[in-house]
Amino acid sequence: KKIKSQFGGELKTFVSGGGALDKEVGIFLNAIGLPTLQGYGLTETSPVVSCNPINDIRVETVGPPFKGNKVKIASDGEILVKGENVMLGYWNNQEETNKVLKDGWLYTGDIGIFENGYLKITDRKKDILITPGGDNISPVKIENELSNSKFIDQSIVYGDNKPYLVALLVLSEDNIHLTNDQIQKEIDNINKNLSKIEKIKKFFFINEKFSIENGMLTPTLKLKRFKIIQKYKNEFEKLY
Repeated sequence: KKIKSQFGGELKTFVSGGGALDKEVGIFLNAIGLPTLQGYGLTETSPVVSCNPINDIRVETVGPPFKGNKVKIASDGEILVKGENVMLGYWNNQEETNKVLKDGWLYTGDIGIFENGYLKITDRKKDILITPGGDNISPVKIENELSNSKFIDQSIVYGDNKPYLVALLVLSEDNIHLTNDQIQKEIDNINKNLSKIEKIKKFFFINEKFSIENGMLTPTLKLKRFKIIQKYKNEFEKLY
């Protein structure tokens, strides 16, 4: 009640979009009586594709597709959308339009699965890491595991076409004094929840947090992966 009163006492629900809702945050808000509905959409879909219904919230999903949408998963896991809400194309840019619109289906660039009729976003197609053996790895899944640690504030996983994965870590302010050995113990614990090819073998950490101001985060607080990797390329490569 105290938390609800901070929002004026009349708030009925939250709708979350623009980025993945942290599982623990979602569980907490729903548990205290603030229904939090995670949804999914793109500018190209005007903009909503799906959303959790208030009477059946499944925190780790973005809900079932709206009735006006058709959604399917391509053979490579990419989410495809068709419907009256999907754009006709990019203004005066047929080349880019042809890349994302095929037979009326919008190729979103997002990777996902259906779980009992509810759509779950697992990654961005361009962010997927591929092992030398051809296995696909979701860096976001691993980064979420890392960032759930009380010691780690931010992280980015590196290792496309590499023999193993490594990570750049930004420690939380209260833990910047920790040694490599102490962080290694935490990584070992996190690795227990990951498959063999997902485990972090080596890491390094920096003191500067990723932010919009330093150009490492987008305005919606997503990692600018290419920029971060380019900046710390030498440090990453030294771990191999």
